[in-house]
Amino acid sequence: MHHSGLIIGRFDPPHLGHSYMIEWAQQRCTEVVVFVNTKQGEAVPGHLRAQWLQELHPAAHVVQVEHNLHNDWDDQDLWARWIELLQSKWPITSGPSAKGPEVVVSSDFYIAELARRLGAQPLICDPERAHVPISATLIRNDPATHLELLAPQVRNWVERNWLNM
Repeated sequence: MHHSGLIIGRFDPPHLGHSYMIEWAQQRCTEVVVFVNTKQGEAVPGHLRAQWLQELHPAAHVVQVEHNLHNDWDDQDLWARWIELLQSKWPITSGPSAKGPEVVVSSDFYIAELARRLGAQPLICDPERAHVPISATLIRNDPATHLELLAPQVRNWVERNWLNM
């Protein structure tokens, strides 16, 4: 069992695949931190995404991480800014997890570099997305087709705001 795990993403919108990963991480980590990356102008407001994830996973530490950073993984200065931001948002202040995550959990193998820079190990969950075959991009592109893969509060918001139901 790992002391702490970090899951980081936009969760735009949160779906049952995200919930599967959080629950999977909770079975392997004493404490799980979920960073919800947010910027102005995203499809679903960041505060709602963080609120929904906290409601769905009350044992997790859900933190909204507002920023205006982009992703250019060849830019070492940008990497340094990302790491500084993420370390500044780490919510656990005592015990073995106070210095940061022991593992970074994702379904994507590219998380290995982020884990390394945070002094953690990557922990890959269902890379084929076999347990819940969905992505937030698929939902944003065709929400009506994927409503059954959303938690009730997310589904209600999507129906009201994207499908005008």
